[in-house]
Amino acid sequence: MSTASAESSYTARHLSVLEGLEAVRKRPGMYIGSTDSRGLMHCLWEIIDNSVDEALAGHGERIDIVLHADSSVEVRDNGRGIPVDVEPKTGLTGVEVVLTKLHAGGKFGGGSYGASGGLHGVGASVVNALSERLDVEVDRGGKTHRMTFHRGEPGTFDDAAGRSPESPFEPFVARSQLDVVGKVAKGRTGTRIRYWADRNIFPKSAVFSYDELVTRARQTSFLVPGLTITVRDERGLPGTPGEEGPHEEVFRHDGGTVDFADFLAPDAPVTDTWQLTGAGQFTETVPVLDSRGHMTPQEVQRDCEVDVALRWGTGYETEVRTFVNIIATPKGGSHLAGFETALLRTVRKQVEANARRLKISAKDGGEKIEKDDVLAGLTAVVTVRLAEPQFEGQTKEVLGTAPVRAIVAKVVDTELASILTSAKREHKAQAATLLDKVVGEMRARVSARKQKEISRRKTALETSSLPAKLADCRSDDVERTELFIVEGDSALGTAKLARSSDFQALLPIRGKILNVQKASISDMLRNAECAAIIQVLGAGSGRTFDLDARRYGKVVLMTDADVDGAHIRTLLLTLFFRYMRPLVEAGRVYAAVPPLHRIEVIGSGSRKNEYIYTYSEAELAATLKKLQKSGKRYKDDIQRYKGLGEMDADQLSETTMDPRHRTLRRVTLPAAESADAMVRRAEETFELLMGSDVAPRKDFIVAGAHSLDASQIDA
Repeated sequence: MSTASAESSYTARHLSVLEGLEAVRKRPGMYIGSTDSRGLMHCLWEIIDNSVDEALAGHGERIDIVLHADSSVEVRDNGRGIPVDVEPKTGLTGVEVVLTKLHAGGKFGGGSYGASGGLHGVGASVVNALSERLDVEVDRGGKTHRMTFHRGEPGTFDDAAGRSPESPFEPFVARSQLDVVGKVAKGRTGTRIRYWADRNIFPKSAVFSYDELVTRARQTSFLVPGLTITVRDERGLPGTPGEEGPHEEVFRHDGGTVDFADFLAPDAPVTDTWQLTGAGQFTETVPVLDSRGHMTPQEVQRDCEVDVALRWGTGYETEVRTFVNIIATPKGGSHLAGFETALLRTVRKQVEANARRLKISAKDGGEKIEKDDVLAGLTAVVTVRLAEPQFEGQTKEVLGTAPVRAIVAKVVDTELASILTSAKREHKAQAATLLDKVVGEMRARVSARKQKEISRRKTALETSSLPAKLADCRSDDVERTELFIVEGDSALGTAKLARSSDFQALLPIRGKILNVQKASISDMLRNAECAAIIQVLGAGSGRTFDLDARRYGKVVLMTDADVDGAHIRTLLLTLFFRYMRPLVEAGRVYAAVPPLHRIEVIGSGSRKNEYIYTYSEAELAATLKKLQKSGKRYKDDIQRYKGLGEMDADQLSETTMDPRHRTLRRVTLPAAESADAMVRRAEETFELLMGSDVAPRKDFIVAGAHSLDASQIDA
C-alpha cells in the first residue's frame, strides 16, 4: 500500500469520542485497575470512602455495610446526605450529578471537605456506570429522596415482582426526576446506596471478599476514632463466617494510630508504642475556577498533618502501614520515603553518639547501620492528612505529593530524637535496649554475609571452617541430604555407625542450648551450639536467611525419648522458628521418633527370636494383648529405652534413621484462617512456653496438671 493511500484510509471519521460514563464501561481498567475481584472490591471502597469522608469531616458516626444474598451490596451512613437541590450549571439534582457526571463532587476545594479520601470526583459515578442497577436513597430536609439507575442511566424500575436488576426499566426521557418516597425526622440525614455489579463487566468469579472487607472496616475504625462500622454478610457462601446464616461484626475504636500499631504488632515489645505528631506547610500551584468559570493557575498554601505511631518488638519482621486521609497506600509514596529516611538518619545518629557503650569498633569493619537493621521488628502506622493529595492514578496506591516527604521527615526527626535523648528513666532504658537491638541486627547481617561468602560445600583444604564435630555426608544433592542434630557425644558414636554416610550428616550438641526466646541476637550468635547449627546449615539467620542456600534438604532433631530430650527439642525448635522460620514454613524440620520399648518374641522351634518396637504405652499394651491372643510367648524383661545411647547401631538404624522403616514427625505451623494469624498463633505459643514472662507459663502448667499421668515421668 502506498503512503498516500494509507493516509487517506485513516481520517477523522475513524476516531471515537466516548461520552460520559460510556468511557468507563469501555475502559474500566483505567478507573478501577482491573475487572476481577480486586476491581469489584475497589468499587465498594469508593462508596465506603465517601461515607468515611463524611465521618472524617465530623458529619456522621455510623456506617453499615451489608452483603445481600442477591449479590448486591449496600452502604448506609448518617452523614449529611448527597445534596438534593438542583445544580445550576447542569440543571440536574445533586444526586444525579454525583452519580452520573465524571469529575463532579464536593472535594475540589469548595470548602465542603478539608482532608478527604475522594479527590477526582469519579468514584461514585464509576461505580454507577459499572453497575447493572444502582438505587440511592437520601434522607434530607425531613424527606427521603430516591433515584434508580440502570448501567448509569437514570430511570425507574418496575419492582412489582421484587427488587432486582432484572426488573423492567424505563429510562427518563423528558427530564430526570428525584422522587420523594417518605418522611423522616427533620434532623435526620444520611445516604443509602445499594448496587448490583454488572456481570457483563465483571466475571462470575469476581466476588466480594468478606475478609478484605472486615480488614478494611477494622483499619478505618482505628483511623477515625469514634466511628462505628458494621459489616453484615447475608450471602451464606461456603467457607465464610456467614456460611450458617447472617453474620455481623461491629468495629469501633476510640483510640488512634497507637491502638492500631499495638493491634498490628506480631511480637513482644522492646519499646512502648511512641506517637510522633506534627504538621508542616507547603505551597503548590493548582488550577482554580475564577468568577468567570475559567481555570487559572494559582499558588495555594497547604497544611499537612503527620501522625506516626511506632514500636519495636523482639522479632525481626517489619509491619509498616501508610495512609493518606485514611486511604491506605500499600505501595507507599513520598510519606513512606520521608519516614524511612528520617528513621535511619535519627537512629544512625544515636548509634554513633553511643558507640562506646555499644562497643562498636574496628572489629565491626567500619559497618554502618542500614535501613533493614532499623526496620527489623518495627511496627508502624504512618498517617498524613492534607487537602487534595496527588496520587498515581484513581486506585490511590502511591502518594505522589513531593513536599510531604520533607514534612514527614522533619516531624519524625524531631520527635523521635527527643524520645531517644530524653532524660526520663523509662525512655532512657527503652532507647538503650533499642540501640542494642539495632546494633545486634547489624552484626547478624554482617555475620550472615560472611557465611554466604563461604562456599556451600568445602574442599578438603577448607573443612576446618566447619565445626570439627560435624560428620558430613558425601552427597551434594541438597534435596536428598539430611542433617541429624543429635543429643550428646554418646549418641553420636552409635549414630555414626547407624547412618548412611552417603546422604546423612550428623551434628552433636551439648545438652540444652541457649533459650533464644529470652536472649538477644548477639547472645545467640555468641553461643557455640547456636552458631554451629547456623554455620552448618549455611543459609544465614533472621532477616537474611536464604532457604535456597541451605546445605541440607531435611533437618532432623534426634533427642532422647525423655523429659530432657523433649526440652532440648523445644529449645531447638525455638531457635529454628525465631531465626530460621522459612525452614519451618517450608516443612523442612522434622523430629525423629525413637522407640520407647523393645519386646523380644520367642521363636517357635528353630526359629530365631524376633523383636517388636513400640512407641507409646498404649501401643505396648495393645501389642502385648495381641501377642497373648495369638498364643505367642515373649520375654518378660521388656526393654524400656530412655536414651538413644542404649540402642546399638543396628537397632538405631532400623527404628530411627533408615528411611525405609523410620517414622519422622514433620514440624509445621498450626492451621489457621490466614498466614498472618498462623504466624501470630505460633509466636504466642513460643512466647508462652519459652518467653521471659513466667506467670502465664505457670498458669498454663497448673491448668494442665490434672491431665498428666505421673507414672509417665522418669524419676
